[in-house]
Amino acid sequence: MNALIDAAFSRTRVMFLALAGILTVGAFAYIAIPKEANPEVPLPLVYVSTGLDGISPGDAEELLIEPMEAEFGALQDLEKMSSEAAEGFASVQLEFAAGGDVDEAMDRVREAADRVEGELPDDAYDLTITEINTALFPVITVVLSGPIPERALNSIADTVQTELEALPGILEVDIGGKRNEFLEVLIDPTVLQTYNLGFDEIVSQVQRNNRLIAAGAIESAGGRIVLKVPGLIEDLEDVMRMPIKVRDGTVVTFGDVATVRRTFEDPTSFARIDGQPALSLEVTKRSGANIIETVAAVKSRIGELGSDWPDAVEVTYLQDQSEQVKTMLSDLEANVIAAVILVMIVIVFALGLRSAVLVGLAIPGAFLAGVTALWALDYTMNVIVLFSLILVVGMLVDGAIVTVELADRKLQEGATRREAYAFGAKRMAWPIIASTATTLSVFFPLLFWSGVVGEFMKFLPITVILTLTASLFMALFFIPVVGGVIGKRQPQSARSKAVLHAAERGDPRDMGGATGAYIRVLERAILRPGATLLLAIALLIAMFASYAQFGRGVTFFPEIEPEFMQVQVRARDNLSIWERDEIVRAVEDRLEDYDAIESIYARSTLSAGRGDEETIGVLQLDLVDWDERPTAKEIGEDIRQDLGDIAGVDIQVQTASDGPSQGKPVNLEMRTRSPEKQEEAVETVLSLMEDISGFTDVTDTLPLPGVEVSIRVDRAEAARYGADVSLLGQAVQLLTQGITVADYRPDDAEGELDIRVRFPREERSLAELVNLRVPTAAGLVPVSNFVTFEPSERVGTIRRVDESRVVTIEANVGPGVLVADQIAALRSALDGAELPDGVTYSFAGEAEDQQESAQFLVQAFIAAILLMVLILLIQFNSFYQAAIVLSAIVFSVAGVLLGLLVTGRPFGIVMGGIGVIALAGIVVNNNIVLIDTYNDHRRNGLPPREAALRTGAERLRPVVLTSVTTALGLMPMVIGVNLDFFRREIVYGAPSTQWWTELSSAIVGGLSVATVLTLVLSPAMLMLGENARQWLQRRRQSPSPAEPDAG
Repeated sequence: MNALIDAAFSRTRVMFLALAGILTVGAFAYIAIPKEANPEVPLPLVYVSTGLDGISPGDAEELLIEPMEAEFGALQDLEKMSSEAAEGFASVQLEFAAGGDVDEAMDRVREAADRVEGELPDDAYDLTITEINTALFPVITVVLSGPIPERALNSIADTVQTELEALPGILEVDIGGKRNEFLEVLIDPTVLQTYNLGFDEIVSQVQRNNRLIAAGAIESAGGRIVLKVPGLIEDLEDVMRMPIKVRDGTVVTFGDVATVRRTFEDPTSFARIDGQPALSLEVTKRSGANIIETVAAVKSRIGELGSDWPDAVEVTYLQDQSEQVKTMLSDLEANVIAAVILVMIVIVFALGLRSAVLVGLAIPGAFLAGVTALWALDYTMNVIVLFSLILVVGMLVDGAIVTVELADRKLQEGATRREAYAFGAKRMAWPIIASTATTLSVFFPLLFWSGVVGEFMKFLPITVILTLTASLFMALFFIPVVGGVIGKRQPQSARSKAVLHAAERGDPRDMGGATGAYIRVLERAILRPGATLLLAIALLIAMFASYAQFGRGVTFFPEIEPEFMQVQVRARDNLSIWERDEIVRAVEDRLEDYDAIESIYARSTLSAGRGDEETIGVLQLDLVDWDERPTAKEIGEDIRQDLGDIAGVDIQVQTASDGPSQGKPVNLEMRTRSPEKQEEAVETVLSLMEDISGFTDVTDTLPLPGVEVSIRVDRAEAARYGADVSLLGQAVQLLTQGITVADYRPDDAEGELDIRVRFPREERSLAELVNLRVPTAAGLVPVSNFVTFEPSERVGTIRRVDESRVVTIEANVGPGVLVADQIAALRSALDGAELPDGVTYSFAGEAEDQQESAQFLVQAFIAAILLMVLILLIQFNSFYQAAIVLSAIVFSVAGVLLGLLVTGRPFGIVMGGIGVIALAGIVVNNNIVLIDTYNDHRRNGLPPREAALRTGAERLRPVVLTSVTTALGLMPMVIGVNLDFFRREIVYGAPSTQWWTELSSAIVGGLSVATVLTLVLSPAMLMLGENARQWLQRRRQSPSPAEPDAG
């Protein structure tokens, strides 16, 4: 190592050029690196679906789901398999290990699908395999609204979609709420009877008269002439003039018997923004694209297109992720600057301006080197990376402080600046390497954190490892070389010289001021090392006991104040889309009075998505800025109370969730192979949850009861009339979506439009179905001659997880209630409840993630300790001294608990756990340097007590400096203060600080206690070891009582 340092000092120009290159390339990398709010977490999900006309959910489960589950369940790396069986439909969702190769997973699924298709019924549809990329969520939703014709709004949306998808950073744009056009041919059933027309004649006539026939060519002496018979329908008039039947010599056309018009499909949903009809365009960016630049390009392009639109068209931007990213980046950048300034103030005060500049050089150097590495590795700049930079601000300067502080001492002793900084780098090289290695060792196991949470948090250890490694090079090479050029001896007063002399060569007991007071305390401690250790142990036990009695419990992930909310409107009746929309409008009208809500995007729907049959509408709420309104939880409580009086409707409020876990935090899965026991088990659980106060928005996925009409065909009787099931099915379509007879392409449409024949709306009813007539050889015959209509109980969707039927019960928790406490209470209640035989349960979602994270963090902590032991044994070659260093970790936990008790916060499994692990790597650094200095004094011949006192005197300033700089860098996060130097304002409680309060509090609290113990307890334990060694030596040297006297 000395040779490398000498090489660096002999090539100062190369070192300066390298440093300038790091800073220049790093600045460019920081500008160019893609920026996003949360890290992209690729979760390989594959969705496999099939169907079979007319199959019931129960039969779909047996004939479609079970064969697929048997094949897919054996796939490698499969984490979870969820299945659904519904009327005519079956699907399986396969969830593979987070961070796995999506392409490999898709290949394995395709191979399994090829094998299983032979086991499905012959009439089943081919399997459809779809990859679901959960990392590709919309970065912004563009809502187009206004009182203009629907066709015009659709045209504008189509244009916007095409233009946006042409932008380089856009992956896709999905239009929501758009209805497809078609040509509707409305025929009254009485007209069909009057003209004795069968719908089969109509279908046949249209299909036969909507063709382009190539009739060949005529070869003659005059040449070759190509013939064709054009007969394609080109416009509405072609349909109106098309003949259907000749009656008494008169040609009957569509215009005679039908109303023909271009219209839109029957609505399955209604969408509005602040009460106006709307279409939504969900914009998804490409992976790796800069979210801020991408959204800016989207808004700019829409602004250009909007100049050609009618004035009534309004554009609203919802869930703009770029605004969240800009705000969070700005807040965290301000915190980085604040941390740097606070650290520099302390260093300037302690070491002087010139030395502070040298130490401060480590921060931008390590920062920008780390960002360059992240950019080269194709990572993004997100909240995890930014906080990691804040976390290491104080840690980056530890090595630099130790080097510069020792060089400063040598300068005061008369050494030249080159000699002083070269000596500081060489003398402290191995302690700095060892302390940095121990810090890195605690973050290294976090790289192997699996699952969604691990993929989400992996940016923290990567960023810390890269920047701390860079700081090591800064401390040992760049800063000493720069100091050797610009370093200067600071003028000292006579008192300062006396203090330095006492610390280096004189009697430390003669020192005055704070250092002298510390030396006197330290002397008492090393005179009674046993009592000092016992006192520390007693304080540790008292702290654990106090937290066990008064602690606030645990949480999984920090609660971040959201910018969006969602209100779900749920009902169980068989409601039409218009009835559903009327209810949603009533909810929408009440929410418009809320000052905290900036905009409301409401959507009523017949189907809110897979597995959700009760939701009849969803309202997306954009909230005003967090500092201008109550909290989202308080708003949610107000909404539940204000809307609770709407009869027959259940209002559910869900706030947007940051972090890796999504959805409701309480998620209980009830499993059984006996379907009849599901309902009883769910009722038992719901009753228990009602007895436990604190649960809100409770839902379950039991198949909903309902009524359906089964049309039973007497096949033998139908055969007498020449009818069959296929003919009956077509006839029934006249009362539903219509019979598609052909398609055509009008001039003003981009694609082909269907031509559908059906009855007018007033004739599409259950009564008309009973009177429906079908064409047979004997003419039009009522279907009632061979059909019976039987009402029956409708079976809802059947859900399965890992080959067992499952009912999921989900819930939120009320304000001030911890999820972990609610889950523990429910688990305890379930353990004492009598569930039906064969019913098992397990907690999924956040509870599952929390348990997995806690297990991993314990394993990572153990692995980190083992790595530190190895490094410490290499450094000291002493088990006892390694144990002294590690004792700081144990005692620092007391500081973590003290911080939680003082602030009244619960312990965070993820953030608090990472904080404890990070703390373990931080608190050992000072101990390593302190013990190394002690060993150096002992090698130079000082007795143990004098060596311990001199070590304390010499290391007090760097120990306090490194601890204070680390704590100060995190202090804004601990107290939730944003020091924004750009806007010259101080903000308290911003969402960006809420992410990191738990982690920062753990580190600052633990470091504060550990620093005091390092300065007092560690020297006392060194003396305890020396006393024990001397006692053992005396025992060995004293003659045994059994030995004869030498005389």
